[in-house]
Amino acid sequence: MGKRNKVTVVGAGHVGATCAQLIVEKELSDVVLVDVVEGIPQGKGLDLFESTPVSGSDCRVIGTNSYEQTKDSDVVVITAGSPRKPGMSRDDLLHTNTKIVKAVTEQVSKFSPEAILVVVSNPLDAMAYVAKSVSRFASHRVVGMAGVLDTARFRSFISEALNVSVKDVTTLVLGGHGDDMVPFARLTAIGGVPLRELLSEKKIDELIVRTRNGGAEIVNFLKTGSAYYAPGASVCEMVEAILKDQKRILPCAAYLNGEYGAKGIYLGVPVKLGAKGVEQIIELKLEPAEKEALNKSIQAVQELISKIQL
Repeated sequence: MGKRNKVTVVGAGHVGATCAQLIVEKELSDVVLVDVVEGIPQGKGLDLFESTPVSGSDCRVIGTNSYEQTKDSDVVVITAGSPRKPGMSRDDLLHTNTKIVKAVTEQVSKFSPEAILVVVSNPLDAMAYVAKSVSRFASHRVVGMAGVLDTARFRSFISEALNVSVKDVTTLVLGGHGDDMVPFARLTAIGGVPLRELLSEKKIDELIVRTRNGGAEIVNFLKTGSAYYAPGASVCEMVEAILKDQKRILPCAAYLNGEYGAKGIYLGVPVKLGAKGVEQIIELKLEPAEKEALNKSIQAVQELISKIQL
């Protein structure tokens, strides 16, 4: 028997549990579900494990309140933190979630010093920065999940507007995971056909606005929580790319060291995601309006990061 893959998911709330379920159903790895609340990870972990005979997945799942059982994880997904409530921006969560992500990172980096960290907690770019600073891992081993989700939202809205398969819609949403994210209409195609040949600028702008507000739209419906099916699926796609060394080209929050004119921050950019984590950052040639939009996003992230107290 070769060594089995092991993924730790910290935070057994809706996003963590959904992502754990998808990882197990795809038979990607054993899963350890960790949460501070007693009983919740144990109950959800047991329930998920009991589903494996039906899904036909040979994955072990355990739930725990301590980090000992997370030892030697290949990937650690950090979803822990306070979710958004109606009227809150992702940035409102900064100080609360900095404390939580710092505490989590200290534990997981101690028990899994070789792991790749996938950060999901909001405000996303700032929390990825916290995880990198606290773990002191090489920057390619700490990556944030945001672009895959924002891109999925943009793709689903485009497919609905055109009444075409979501499978044929390719696009990129870059920048910070907030109100200044930058959906790229120019790089969007449907089965290779440029979006601008199929939709008017006015309609494209409407879809871009809806994508930027995609999370808030769901928060406003749910009232007591935020999205989790699409975020969970997006995390799973990234975990799969890492565990299977797929070298996927995906928009992820990566640590920039001069790329796109930014230094020392996390920002959503196209990366090659594989077994080493972020194996390459792809730098696009931007048009002036795109550059301006991305710079605005960079400034918003820099401002947030400047408020972090570690």
